[in-house]
Amino acid sequence: MSLAPLLAASATIQLHAFAALAALLLGVVQLLAPKGTMPHRTLGWAWVVLLAVVAVSSFWITSRGHLSWIHLISGWTLVVLPFAVLAARRGRIRSHRSAMISLFFGALIVAGAFTLLPGRIMGAVVFGW
Repeated sequence: MSLAPLLAASATIQLHAFAALAALLLGVVQLLAPKGTMPHRTLGWAWVVLLAVVAVSSFWITSRGHLSWIHLISGWTLVVLPFAVLAARRGRIRSHRSAMISLFFGALIVAGAFTLLPGRIMGAVVFGW
């Protein structure tokens, strides 16, 4: 494992990757920690901002000069994220929970898994290919 491929990448890719990693770690904390508490709300806002940074920054990361199908996940994230926050603010906790869990798994786990493929920067970081 070496950070060299990531550190050699553009600032946009670095921002995207570090925000995604922070969102992944914070998301795990949020999933495991007690809900409805002040720390949950505070960390939740930080997670929302991180996830928005990940989604928005992805539009400046293109393969072969154009957007790819994976950018659909970023668009979906930017649509679902405000609805998930609004659901919590309106006391619709079941909707909030389901939206946030789907964002965690779809935007971070599924999309993140694709970054580990051969030929991708994070694949080179983790596996050295």
